[in-house]
Amino acid sequence: MRNNADYLVIGSGLAGLTYALRMAHHGKVALLTKQTLSDANSSWAQGGIAGAMAKDDSFDLHIQDTLTAGAGLCKIEAVETLVKEGPERIRELINLGANFDLQSSDKGVKTLALGREGGHSRNRIVHTADHTGLECEITLLNAVLSNPNIVIYEHYFSTNLIIDLSETGGRKCVGAYALDTRSGENIEFIAKATMLATGGCGQVYTHSTNPTVATADGVAMAWRAGAPIANMEFIQFHPTTLYHPDARAFLISEALRGEGGILCHKDGDRFMERYHPLKDLAPRDIVARAIVNEMKLRNVPCVYLDATHIPIEELNSHFPTITERCGEVGIHIHSDLIPIAPAQHYQCGGVLTNLDGATNIPGLYAAGEAACTGVHGANRLASNSLLEALVFAHRAASHTIQTASSLSPMHKVNPIRASYNSGSLTLEEILQIKSEVQELMQKYSGIIRCNDDLSLARSKTQDALSILDGAEKSDRETWEALNITQTALIILDSALKRHESRGLHFSLDYPNSLESEKHDTVLVRS
Repeated sequence: MRNNADYLVIGSGLAGLTYALRMAHHGKVALLTKQTLSDANSSWAQGGIAGAMAKDDSFDLHIQDTLTAGAGLCKIEAVETLVKEGPERIRELINLGANFDLQSSDKGVKTLALGREGGHSRNRIVHTADHTGLECEITLLNAVLSNPNIVIYEHYFSTNLIIDLSETGGRKCVGAYALDTRSGENIEFIAKATMLATGGCGQVYTHSTNPTVATADGVAMAWRAGAPIANMEFIQFHPTTLYHPDARAFLISEALRGEGGILCHKDGDRFMERYHPLKDLAPRDIVARAIVNEMKLRNVPCVYLDATHIPIEELNSHFPTITERCGEVGIHIHSDLIPIAPAQHYQCGGVLTNLDGATNIPGLYAAGEAACTGVHGANRLASNSLLEALVFAHRAASHTIQTASSLSPMHKVNPIRASYNSGSLTLEEILQIKSEVQELMQKYSGIIRCNDDLSLARSKTQDALSILDGAEKSDRETWEALNITQTALIILDSALKRHESRGLHFSLDYPNSLESEKHDTVLVRS
């Protein structure tokens, strides 16, 4: 079955919704999401959106903070674009109805209540308590749902991009194949331009703050289509996630440390002053490694976050979600220490794009966590991710509009179709393979790495990929296992290619940063 649209969007987070809304002014948009519209990484973002909007702030300060966190690998032009265009994108959200927290000035004028997070030199975090991502998502969803030019397809799992080959050897993306997971029907979605906004790779690891939909589908699809993938060795582990046997790895927002939360051991020993001048507000990679080291030194499974000195009314109003979730497992954050440990949180690499969100394949765009724009470098500065999704999805839409005439749908069907063997695996076997890959990545490709571990994990992951490559793919579970495994292999290959420690990639074999290694890691399917 074939479905035609002018523009195809895969993913319903901030990047996908932003692109869809802009393109809806120029044609029919098909928006595919493999679960429901609100099931996206964006909905889970707690901290906020960074924007240089305060009187004591500036673009230059925000740029410098981003470059410092990125450990020498940020693309300066991408960072400048992010920072300078960001405030306007935030104002657009406000105009759409986003209810960000406000404060009253001495003269009674309401202004944005700007918070601060690790790595930021000024208060510049626009937020809605501790559920900013959800507020942004709901705001954009309401706009999308009211737009008659956007057709929404829930429970449609995109499996592969459709790449059209011309007789002269050129190629372009003309849409994607999708599996209707309720009926089992496979459908071709044909469009002039396709936006990959599929989010991150959290489920590549056993412990992640990401929702279960974060299975690296966009990276894997782009890889199979021949698009370059960059800097996937830089996986950010959030340093503070709830550690409790009765709760998943729930994120304890960095904003809580921004309000004065202190990292310590159960006996009250504050350790961050031993690792960085900014102490508890040091960049995330430094905080995460410090926590892992402290856990190893004391042979304990977690450390603690002390927020007991923060006024109760402030905790209740600024961090209602954290207060509630901790309370559900018997932790009262106004009086109890919060047990925390690092968990996978964000991929800084992804499908390589230019400043307009375009890949090397005409007609194919990527934005949000699935993309590598060059903004994050070797380590993402806190709260730059939602901003990146808004800014570069907006730019991708502008580029699509400008080039629409050259992106006309194919006149004849000559797509590259993924061909697989028809070997049969049971669902139990698929889930077992996926679990083994996740455990390999958690154990051998985490915060601290070494080449022997990476090589061992690579060998076993390659074996798993060979099995999945040859399996029949007629359900979401098999496709997700394939995408997780393929992306795990890309992460491992990227890590093995970097012979230094930089940002989020820390190697025991190469503990120093080297000028000769100050470059992107770019992989392309051979």
